[in-house]
Amino acid sequence: QVQLVEFGGGLVQPGGCLRLACAASGSIFMFYTMGWYRQAPGKQRELVAFITSGSTTKYADSVKGRFTISRDNAKNTVYLQMNSLKPEDTAVYYCNAGTYSAGSYYPDSWGQGTQVTVSS
Repeated sequence: QVQLVEFGGGLVQPGGCLRLACAASGSIFMFYTMGWYRQAPGKQRELVAFITSGSTTKYADSVKGRFTISRDNAKNTVYLQMNSLKPEDTAVYYCNAGTYSAGSYYPDSWGQGTQVTVSS
């Protein structure tokens, strides 16, 4: 497994933006599919976005057009740029690493999570 540490959460007003970063340990980062999940209070954890080793991306319908996932293999880091934030984006965001097969993402390593709060 790979060790993951998230950065960049915080409090932002509706319509604002934040960029989350996730630093990964290990020399085989480039081979992992990387993703972000989130969990809001009282709700199940949900997939936000993932990016494969070949930089194919997929997003949840609720964030399409507002969020962008990217990766920098030289820095072992994956990013989540979040624009036009809404109160319903409030959640703990978790970085993860895993595999991609037959169109699906299977995370198996998780970060500790970072809180994102969208509120005026």
